[in-house]
Amino acid sequence: MTSPVRPRIAVFAAGAVSFLNLYATQSLLPELTRQFSATEAAVALTVSAATVSVAVTAPFAGTLADAIGRKRTVIGAVLLLLVPTLLAALAQSLHELILWRLLQGLCLPAIFAVTVAHISEQWPADERADVTALYMAGSVLGGFSGRFVSALIEPLAGWRFAFVALAAITVVCAVVLIRWLPADAPKPPGRRSGIAAILEAWRGHLTNPRLLAVCVVGFLMLFTLQAVFTWVNFHLSQPPFSLTTTQLGFIFAVYLAGVVVTPTTGRLLRRFGARGTVALAAAVSSLGLVATLAESLPVVIAGLAAGGVGVFVTQAVAMGRVGQVVPSGGRSSAVGLYVLAYYLGGSVGPVGPAPVWHAFGWPGVVAVGIAAATLAGVIAALAWKPVPAIVPQPDAPPAQAPAE
Repeated sequence: MTSPVRPRIAVFAAGAVSFLNLYATQSLLPELTRQFSATEAAVALTVSAATVSVAVTAPFAGTLADAIGRKRTVIGAVLLLLVPTLLAALAQSLHELILWRLLQGLCLPAIFAVTVAHISEQWPADERADVTALYMAGSVLGGFSGRFVSALIEPLAGWRFAFVALAAITVVCAVVLIRWLPADAPKPPGRRSGIAAILEAWRGHLTNPRLLAVCVVGFLMLFTLQAVFTWVNFHLSQPPFSLTTTQLGFIFAVYLAGVVVTPTTGRLLRRFGARGTVALAAAVSSLGLVATLAESLPVVIAGLAAGGVGVFVTQAVAMGRVGQVVPSGGRSSAVGLYVLAYYLGGSVGPVGPAPVWHAFGWPGVVAVGIAAATLAGVIAALAWKPVPAIVPQPDAPPAQAPAE
């Protein structure tokens, strides 16, 4: 008999392997500028290339899984991910590296988005919250580990071997998924499919102002996070900090604060409501970004942790909001639209502040981040009107998405 723990480990591994690779170059950016004699904005494209391909393909991952099966889709995507990951280690130019990063991003939605849907269909309703929490914990740990492993390997063996190490970890996750991810549950009868149903659902989403307001908030918050955590590498690699690549990798440990704080979002929602919680989260992020202007490294780290926590809390609230403003029959595609907006924000964030960085340095990037976080809080306060509760259907996937 299969251990009930093993399928949960597989869900954790699916979350981890997605985000292990997504932001892996972020801690390498100063080194890549030296290796390729490139500008900061040019090497930041190694981050944006992956996130923009995630944004473009995420809405369609569910359709692929419906056609060939969820477990088959997840495992196939992880195995395909190995190809551009290893080719990235052989890149002879920055443009080539950006291309392989783009192809890495194409594989990722078929892992994380399909895993979320798999949870909703494979586990009993009373276990889904716990299993989803494991997935989100895996995604946060994976996001940190990708950056940290890259930063740890680069001084020892060079940035190319960082991708080899990531590929090795990806193989381990693939083995876990092949052996322990549960087989697909039978499809519920009566579920509509086909192009007509997809177009009908998307037409409804694009004319739903409540949903669009949630998508804008998601765009702004991941824009803030990626703008800050991309350009802070250049800031901290310069005097008075002059951190090495390995030391920059340790900075990303502040992401782990999200594992501790995000589960408290439910209590914040009960006390302050969705609009109040987002406003509070935006304020925490903004104050944290102000703290990063200090010349004390511990204060900067604390500020980065606060900035990240505000984004993670807002993400959890926004995903719950998707489930409230969209009827149960259209929630899968609504999550796809939200993910599209979310990762478009993550794609603009690494490169958008480049002119501000060159004109005003780190204070300019901080100002951009505060402006985006504040705007997100204002939009939530004005446009997130209370909505009647919608009772979830048994076959409706939970309103959850990637933690980053």
